[in-house]
Amino acid sequence: MVGMGETLRLTFTGPDRLTDAAAAWRAIASAAEVVDPVHRPGTGLVAMGTFAFADASSAPSVLIVPAVIVGRHDGVSWVTRISEVGATAAEQSPQAAPIGERPRATLAAASLSRDEFTAVVGRAVEAIRAGRVEKVVIARDATASIPPDADRRALLHELADRYPDCVTFAVDGLMGASPETLVSVHGGEASARVLAGSTARGTSSADDAAAAAQLATSAKDLDEHAFAVHSVLDALRPHVRAVTASELPFTLKLPNLWHLATDVEMQLAESSSALDLVAALHPTAAVAGSPTDAALALIAELEPFDRGRYAGPVGWIDHDGDGEWVIALRCARIDDDGLLTAYAGAGIVADSDPDSELAETRMKFRPIADALR
Repeated sequence: MVGMGETLRLTFTGPDRLTDAAAAWRAIASAAEVVDPVHRPGTGLVAMGTFAFADASSAPSVLIVPAVIVGRHDGVSWVTRISEVGATAAEQSPQAAPIGERPRATLAAASLSRDEFTAVVGRAVEAIRAGRVEKVVIARDATASIPPDADRRALLHELADRYPDCVTFAVDGLMGASPETLVSVHGGEASARVLAGSTARGTSSADDAAAAAQLATSAKDLDEHAFAVHSVLDALRPHVRAVTASELPFTLKLPNLWHLATDVEMQLAESSSALDLVAALHPTAAVAGSPTDAALALIAELEPFDRGRYAGPVGWIDHDGDGEWVIALRCARIDDDGLLTAYAGAGIVADSDPDSELAETRMKFRPIADALR
């Protein structure tokens, strides 16, 4: 699904940004005149959005209603035109243009050097052992410069090609390929995938199988994963009639690493939309920690940069309240001047080794780093 132009842009800030967005979208959808004979996921009135991770972030959270949407689902394609009442909708279909050459650059550590990051992880471990939190996710950033007029679609094409099991996204300057679905809602049914705990892929078939088996039996990673799953289930219960999750996680294979994963299935309460669930879920233990409030306070204390929309929700919602939202991971922000800032984090628990956590962030930078090579 590709949106072009803007019919409407809604901006939100502060601790109520997600609940405010859910309420604003409910009002807009109820007032809209929608002609949707296709009636597929992503047809009709649709907004695309990206939200800041932290309540105090300087990055604006936005819902954008495009002027034109081109979509495809299960072999059916469509064009949607959206305009304000009294305005003339675009009559011409957008014309295809060849994708330009992919910009090349090398990521370099930004706010934290490698030594500084391992020192921060050490402080996080001390805080955990002192009883302040059970788990906290510590991130670092890296930057590169690309030509301001570079064709960013080339980066998206590379991400989509290399990571077909992820959701490739680009909304308001934030782009990436996320392996983690925050929530997907269609016709009153919802699903989510929780990822927490990871390890590098092996260099041979035997090494790869051993890496997956070690992850599946790692007490440290299983504890981290359990924190994340319980966080999601507790957040969802007020908004659903029923919720189920598998008892044990499975190992999810991505091109550069293995993840522990759990799928959650839900039946929604009638009044809940995809954005209501997003508001309830964010931030999950997988990107913040546990307990949430204490972990967020520790992140603000230890990370010397604003995460912006990294690890925040990104996705779309339609006039029925259905939609798909992922967590903005394996991603980068690209400013108008061509400054690219990528992000990667690691879940820290009591027995975390700072050097191992540094290696984990290097693995998580790889999708953006490889797209720039």
